[in-house]
Amino acid sequence: MAADQAPYFYRFKHGSMQGTVVSDGVLPLGEPSASFLGTTKEEVGSMLTSNFLDPTSVVLEQNILVLNTGSKLVLFDTGMGESPIFGPTPGKMMANLKAAGIDPAAIDAVVCTHAHCDHVWGIMTSRGERNFPNAQIYISQADFEFWTDEAKLSMTEPGYMKAFVEGARQNLLPNRDRIIFIKDGEEFLPGIQAMTAPGHTIGHMIFLITSEGETMAAIGDTTHHHVLLLEKPLMEFAYDTDPKQSAQTRYKVLDMLATDRLPMIAYHFPWPGIGHIAKRGEGFQYYPAPMVMQELPS
Repeated sequence: MAADQAPYFYRFKHGSMQGTVVSDGVLPLGEPSASFLGTTKEEVGSMLTSNFLDPTSVVLEQNILVLNTGSKLVLFDTGMGESPIFGPTPGKMMANLKAAGIDPAAIDAVVCTHAHCDHVWGIMTSRGERNFPNAQIYISQADFEFWTDEAKLSMTEPGYMKAFVEGARQNLLPNRDRIIFIKDGEEFLPGIQAMTAPGHTIGHMIFLITSEGETMAAIGDTTHHHVLLLEKPLMEFAYDTDPKQSAQTRYKVLDMLATDRLPMIAYHFPWPGIGHIAKRGEGFQYYPAPMVMQELPS
């Protein structure tokens, strides 16, 4: 039997822009109640089972957006790089960029939603070489300073802090001269506006992408799961810097997407992560957009 699936990239149109979603591979989190907090293990398992999902293990996608604006080639987040800390399945970004026909040297901008391992560790190789040698890097100053702070290397809680800070320093500090700090509300590239969405990290940002009057949102890690954190948006997530703030931000962003009927792409939703959010009871529901594999004649 064949072992390989189709190439792990997907193209779509957004106004006059073209998006390509490129996978960094899946990110296994393991037993769900260890990551999704504030309720019982049984309730989390029931929510997953009722949505035909494995109640014993959560696996997240990593949907990296490459946006061709017509004048710029913009990459949103960079995956896990070559790190094995989440096993052998992540770290596929560079291979999938090649499969999609995208030259890393042609990337003009790397836009980081935040500085966690699965978002910035693909900026550099393990040998200290730049994966995107001609790109400027955009990130919030708050996240840059928090995750490159040398003093945090001695912190023992949370348990992931030392590794996350080490990785952020290895990927961000060698590029300090090409990093541009972005602010809330700023249109820092044509058609791309930053919106602060703190809580998951102190400087986590999402991005509103507008072309020909159409706007979509790249929501990063506002929500990690298309069922658990939508049905119960105030549930807490173990990797949030400020879980209470993150939950409030999540509800606010999801409510905006539902009220304004904005299409969005979520970094960790099922491949390729594009769709809509609608209100449902006290929470929300995700409606994935159909994948358009062939353009119809006009």
